[in-house]
Amino acid sequence: MNQAIAQVTLVVKNYDDAIDFYTNKLGFSLVDNIELGDNKRWVTVSPPNLNGLSLLLAEATNDEQRKAIGNQTGGRVFLFLHTDDFWRDYKTMKDNGVEFNENPREEPYGTVVVFKDLYGNLWDLIEKK
Repeated sequence: MNQAIAQVTLVVKNYDDAIDFYTNKLGFSLVDNIELGDNKRWVTVSPPNLNGLSLLLAEATNDEQRKAIGNQTGGRVFLFLHTDDFWRDYKTMKDNGVEFNENPREEPYGTVVVFKDLYGNLWDLIEKK
């Protein structure tokens, strides 16, 4: 059997603001932006190589979903963005206005820094050793 996790849902306040952040601040590619009716869209973004998991951006439609925006994991790091050139991507993201929670650090597994997405979800940028 050949299986893979293809997408993870990320609850957002607004489709267009989220698309702007992920494509213009992080350099992701907009993979899908399909109207579904009733103000819903199928919106997926992915790092530019499209080599793995993509994010399904889902606009919150009720109070329970709105409460999850920016805190989908209770304050823990939610997503991990691996790179082949940490310092290139760190500099680009910083130049694009991405907010970092700390200075880059060396860990046994690689170079890492925590950053926030536009809603406050925590991410790790990692170059593995």
